[in-house]
Amino acid sequence: MYSARALSVVVLSAVLVVLNCAHDVSAQGSNTPSPWQTLSGKPPLVVARGGFSGLFPDSSLLAYNLAVGLSVSDVILWCDLQLTKDAAGICFPDIKLNNASNIDTVYKNRQKTYLVNGVPVGGWFPIDFTLNDLSSVFLTQGVFSRTNKFDGSGFQILTVEDVAGQVKPPGLWLNIQHDAFYTQHNLSMRSYVLSVSRRVVINYISSPEVNFLTSIASRFNPNITKLVFRFLGQNETEPTSNQTYGSLSKNLTFIKTFASGILVPKDYIWPVDKSLYLQPHTSLVADAHKEGLEVFASEFANDLVFSYNHSYDPVAEYLSFFDNGDFSVDGVLSDFPITPSAAADCFSHLGNNASKKVKDLLIISKNGASGDYPGCTDLAYMKAISDGVDIIDCPVQMSKDGIPLCLSSINLIDSTDAAQSSFSNLAKSIPIIQGSGIFTFSLNWADIQTLHPAISNPYAQFQLFRNPKFKSAGKFLKLSDFLALAKNASSLSGVLISIEYAAYLAENEGIGATDAVITALKDAGYDNQTTLKVMIQSTNSSVLTKFKDNKNYELVYKVDENIRDALNSTVEDIRKFAHSVVVNKDSVFPENNLFLTGFSQVVPKLQAFNLSVYVETFRNEFVSQAWDFFSDATEEINTYYQAAVVNGIITEFPLTADRYRKNICLNMGNSTPIYMNPVEPGSLIAVVTPPYLPPAEAPNPLLTEADVIEPPLPPVTDKQAPSPGGGGTAAAPTQPNGQPKIAAGIFSSLVTLLASLLLF
Repeated sequence: MYSARALSVVVLSAVLVVLNCAHDVSAQGSNTPSPWQTLSGKPPLVVARGGFSGLFPDSSLLAYNLAVGLSVSDVILWCDLQLTKDAAGICFPDIKLNNASNIDTVYKNRQKTYLVNGVPVGGWFPIDFTLNDLSSVFLTQGVFSRTNKFDGSGFQILTVEDVAGQVKPPGLWLNIQHDAFYTQHNLSMRSYVLSVSRRVVINYISSPEVNFLTSIASRFNPNITKLVFRFLGQNETEPTSNQTYGSLSKNLTFIKTFASGILVPKDYIWPVDKSLYLQPHTSLVADAHKEGLEVFASEFANDLVFSYNHSYDPVAEYLSFFDNGDFSVDGVLSDFPITPSAAADCFSHLGNNASKKVKDLLIISKNGASGDYPGCTDLAYMKAISDGVDIIDCPVQMSKDGIPLCLSSINLIDSTDAAQSSFSNLAKSIPIIQGSGIFTFSLNWADIQTLHPAISNPYAQFQLFRNPKFKSAGKFLKLSDFLALAKNASSLSGVLISIEYAAYLAENEGIGATDAVITALKDAGYDNQTTLKVMIQSTNSSVLTKFKDNKNYELVYKVDENIRDALNSTVEDIRKFAHSVVVNKDSVFPENNLFLTGFSQVVPKLQAFNLSVYVETFRNEFVSQAWDFFSDATEEINTYYQAAVVNGIITEFPLTADRYRKNICLNMGNSTPIYMNPVEPGSLIAVVTPPYLPPAEAPNPLLTEADVIEPPLPPVTDKQAPSPGGGGTAAAPTQPNGQPKIAAGIFSSLVTLLASLLLF
């Protein structure tokens, strides 16, 4: 276990020398014409706001160190400059110290109220404390949606000189947000900046106040220190000119008289409407470049929602600013600098016909592209195909009249508007399935077609919704329609058909699900061809044995509980009826409180017995990922592929997964950039101090023979007559039938550097 007691500047310096050497081997070629549409023709800069503030307390030593260690070699560290009572310059994200420190507990009775931009604001202000006073104050996470587990690490408030001397960043950016406030309290930000620039190289200075920048413009060499005018909200008023920032954005000639660049909220460039959908981009970048102004975009954070167009994929968002064919910004201000580093260096300028660098990672859809459209609809499947998926999936459900169809759940309430329809009286309770619901086998196919699809919103409790404009779009498909669609898609490698509740349907509803699938495959010509792979998936081994006679089918056993390992005898049993296995993400990298805790033996064990391993379910929403993955779906996929060496992933967002396979930073051996290295499970939680550690959890169980061996499927009985009214509780089956077990809900759980940053 790595020590989490303190940071080692000596060790850190050695590590960063090595890392920076690795960074210099950029994936972008140096002898070809620049593809970048930046003002300089160079790749856009990555500016780390307060360091790696998306994870660690803003402006802490570890946040700054990690930003340097995990980003491009020329990363710029951002310091929100504040002044103390004795005129010391500190890096702190807000003019109120209580927003990101424990000062309110250290100095409980020293809260004051001041006018800030003409508005009374209460809190603990740096002007009331000397630098020595602040030595007993520690930085904390100021964004409540982010983990507070690092608040006990004792991160001290740093001066500008501390950051420059201890971190030795490639570049340093000072942001002066409240010059007028400090002036009112007899503290001169101008004097401090001029003074510190004699001791420390300052690469960029920004401010939203014209007066401050004009007062220092003549004192700085633009070849060494660039001045950047920071725009605030378009309707906010700049105090010097008394104009709104929106109006100033149309007078860039004036800005050029005192600045060499502008820093704008990203919606100045890509506006969004009230529904959070992108509007056409503005001409701001092109206009600024014509004036010779660099353009930096701000407000980038992987754990914030910007536009539904990006499907919760932060790399996609960065690419819209880096590589859209019309312009490129000159830099971005980010809380998660690893993501724009990868976006610029690994994913930019791939082109529509980029070849796959990864050819041994199968991408399987989960209900089609169900992150973008209602699952198992024609739109979801067509989107998955256009997104580059290898295998599209059909979870087979059965209608009352025996039609196999594709639907994510046997309960129509989960994926349709059945509860609001005229069929709501058909609700009943079937505990062996999932309690109360309106089930597909209670309606004929013609009835199901009258329902409207409903997009899945697994994180609605966090106000994270999927593509609201199309939340009810698309048409349901019969299995035969699905198979025809797949045959006509030349880019597909195959189909996956999953079958559940076959025993219940045969015994209680008189419906033969496996026979219906066998017939549909035969009728569509899938039973005697090898062009398209056919994968049959189930949690019930008896279902898979029904398909063993067709040697062309790949039989996939789904483990529906989190496990840490499997007995050898269990794996031997699985080999008797399956060729591959699907496991949950937590069975590969177990986690505790969204921290990865280690690496299980599940994947290597199964692969040692020649069983392919597919892992589910990958989602783009940041709350679905462990903290270790930096709220970035690409980082998560990278770790499961490179570290766990899985054979495939099952995803609701195939576009993100397919783009990963094309990134040019793969297969580079020792020259692989640090931001494309996998996470080291357990290294992040090692930084958490004992008082903040989450309670230990019991390990996942072993997979045993009893978990996988099922009795044979019962024969299909005569269909029972429906009970009057269609309601009530269904009778329990009279014998064991191998129904899926109820798996515990989980959230999915590049921090190899962290261990090197800590003292033993």
